[in-house]
Amino acid sequence: MTTYQMRERCLPLDDSWDVIVVGGGPAGCAAATAAARENARTLLLETTGVLGGMGTAGLVPWFGAYGDREKIIARGLAEHVRCALRDNMPHLKKAMEKNPLTSPAIDPELLKRVYDEMVTGAGAKVLFHSPLCAVEKSTEGTPDAIIISSKTGLSAYRAKVYVDCTGDGDLAAWAGATFEKGDKSGGLQPATHCFMISNIDEEALAKGPGIHFYDPGSPIHKAIRSDKYPLIDELHTCNIKIGPGTYGFNTGHIYDVDNTDPVSVSKALCQGRKMAVQYRNAFAEYHPAFADATLVATGSLLGIRETRRIMGNYILTVDDYLARRSFPDEICRNAYGIDVHGSSKKSAIAWAHKSIEEFKQANIQGTRPYGKGESMGVPYRCLTPKGLKNVLTAGRCISADRQANGTVRIMACCLNTGEAAGIAAAMAASAAQDVHAVDTNELRKRLKQYGAYLPDIRTSSP
Repeated sequence: MTTYQMRERCLPLDDSWDVIVVGGGPAGCAAATAAARENARTLLLETTGVLGGMGTAGLVPWFGAYGDREKIIARGLAEHVRCALRDNMPHLKKAMEKNPLTSPAIDPELLKRVYDEMVTGAGAKVLFHSPLCAVEKSTEGTPDAIIISSKTGLSAYRAKVYVDCTGDGDLAAWAGATFEKGDKSGGLQPATHCFMISNIDEEALAKGPGIHFYDPGSPIHKAIRSDKYPLIDELHTCNIKIGPGTYGFNTGHIYDVDNTDPVSVSKALCQGRKMAVQYRNAFAEYHPAFADATLVATGSLLGIRETRRIMGNYILTVDDYLARRSFPDEICRNAYGIDVHGSSKKSAIAWAHKSIEEFKQANIQGTRPYGKGESMGVPYRCLTPKGLKNVLTAGRCISADRQANGTVRIMACCLNTGEAAGIAAAMAASAAQDVHAVDTNELRKRLKQYGAYLPDIRTSSP
């Protein structure tokens, strides 16, 4: 590939910010809210036209990992989001009255407004359609400014502290942080292109069979064996009600997708839209509840499970998960299982033709779920990239090995790590100090004041 040398040019610079958060998914929304709430001048930059990331633009239809099977542990701003959904979704409110630990379904339009109000209500400024396109480094090797592309052209922004909530760790990686990506051979978990189907006959659905692949009568089993639906060849069919006659589907896998490669993502989005209509048509053929159902939306973002993991002062590991470990600097607790989807399509197709019980047991063995009341801590040191004094990470790209990343990448935990990163960024900005030097006892104190679940430390890591 040839290269092009751009002429030297001056860019407009906005250096009025204490904290700049890049990426407006759950982690970014929480980080911007938390930083602004601490009176830091805060800017949130988002590539798309909405906040919420996977829960809104990506149409992931529910929040998992809020509780430890005994109580809600994703609190603070995460609990604010949960309650806002509950109070404005009648069927969800009814379900939570019966079981307070019910995973919140997501009405994506409602969630967009929840995040808008949460972030701007705290005093942060939001710029949509403003993707990060470069990081300018100082002589010390840390970010001096970031370059944003928008309808005004290229612009430079400078802050005292940056929070990378891009999911892919773009800002930190481009600033020179070390990272890991995928498995040892570079293989990545498959993506999922989520979608919504409406006009479902709920009475017929209630009579069965279920849609989930654990139900032997699920239409997925017939669809896999039919020649009519070539893009349906594995069992992944998770779904939940998000409104009257409307269900969200986190269903199907698209393999060999790298979210840092736009060619790969573009191809996957086209495939995902084809898959969504095949699922709708297959369900309509094999389940009476879907006879008149309509595919109403596919995500404008692809559901990405992994790319870069930015290496910080501590790398959270699967051993930490198995030990239910606590840390002196932990900023949240997490109880979600090891959710790492296999990167081999051949293997997934093979599992589709085994017994449901075999598949269920394999899932249990792979996820290694916790018992009631069990959880692990996530230390602040996972948010501090090595070698970068003015950058924090939050969300999917924090410092973890691949299996531990499969537990902390879930949106509820992303809200928690985002809130911690936002407070820490404001603390570092106000004291003109290195993010690695933030007083974690004070950080934990502030988190607790905002409702975080941080029980007394029982054991600690090195």
